[in-house]
Amino acid sequence: MSPRTVFISRLLGLYCLIVSLNMFTHKSAMVEIESTLIHTPAMLFLGGIFTLVAGLAIVLSHNVWSGGALPVTVTLLGWISLIKGVFLLSPGTTTGFWDSFRYEQLFYVYASVSFLLGVYLTYGGFRVQHAKPNLGMRRAA
Repeated sequence: MSPRTVFISRLLGLYCLIVSLNMFTHKSAMVEIESTLIHTPAMLFLGGIFTLVAGLAIVLSHNVWSGGALPVTVTLLGWISLIKGVFLLSPGTTTGFWDSFRYEQLFYVYASVSFLLGVYLTYGGFRVQHAKPNLGMRRAA
């Protein structure tokens, strides 16, 4: 597995774990934050820029569609982030679309999906054994 896949998997996995654990422990605050964010165009635009940059970085550095589930999952998350970033930059379309997700009613479903994705990516990224570098020493024959 490529070092890039391992790094991005660890990064996204730990991010998902931290955010989902925060979601589980602070539901009311997270619902309020999301609602405020969706109804504040400047914050939504700023969030869209960051999401777009993150998605572009993953897609441009890791557009891998083979090699197992982990590399493909990392690539899919990059594309999802890229598309979400573009969508968030479009003013006026986000609020109605967001309401269709029923965030408050399905809050624990979204938190659980994030948590499970985080567990998978973190485990997949940290279970990889890196080969030890050959320091130029040879064994005597």
